[in-house]
Amino acid sequence: MKAKPVNDQVRVRRAHKRGQYDRETMNAVLDAGLVADIGFIEQAKPVVTPMTYWRHADYVYWHGSTASRMMKATAGRDVCFTVTLLDGLVLAQSAFHHSANYRSVMLFGIAEQVRGTAAKTKALEAFFDKLFAGRWQTLRSMTGQEMKATSILRLKIDQGAAKIRTGPPIEAKGDLPGKVWSGVLDFDHSIRQAQPSADNIEGLELPEHVKRLVGKPR
Repeated sequence: MKAKPVNDQVRVRRAHKRGQYDRETMNAVLDAGLVADIGFIEQAKPVVTPMTYWRHADYVYWHGSTASRMMKATAGRDVCFTVTLLDGLVLAQSAFHHSANYRSVMLFGIAEQVRGTAAKTKALEAFFDKLFAGRWQTLRSMTGQEMKATSILRLKIDQGAAKIRTGPPIEAKGDLPGKVWSGVLDFDHSIRQAQPSADNIEGLELPEHVKRLVGKPR
């Protein structure tokens, strides 16, 4: 049975057949993304900030400086968390029917502060495991001051929806058969190359956890 929206706020209205509300679909989109746009209200005005994020179990997480205006403004407050992956540009016979293929998730809820060294360490390790599994274990431990300077927030994945478009253009019947080229320009989400830092000691080889990522589609 297809999952239903948990409330009216998350219900997809435009192109509602593209809306999906099951956790498996939302998790797949969230796990494929790297950057979220997080909306909140500050001093009675709307603000949207792009942030790198990660999902672990039933939450999405993001981190920043404890001095960050955004981190202070969202802790314990209502936020809107969105992720969009652009998969292709859709070219049609008419300008009106041009579109895009995409995967997106929108979540609502209250941002919770992650407190304590153990909980923050666990959350950050999950972040590294998402980006480059195996790297966390090769690094020195974070200092107390570094941990103190790092703020981590999380949002439970229980009020949200995915919206996904795939496939070719949807043409008006009067435009067929097509007299101009139409179709889909597919995007490739991958890491092109690894550029070593000038600060590396001489002779350092590319670690396995980096080799695995180069050229891998996301």
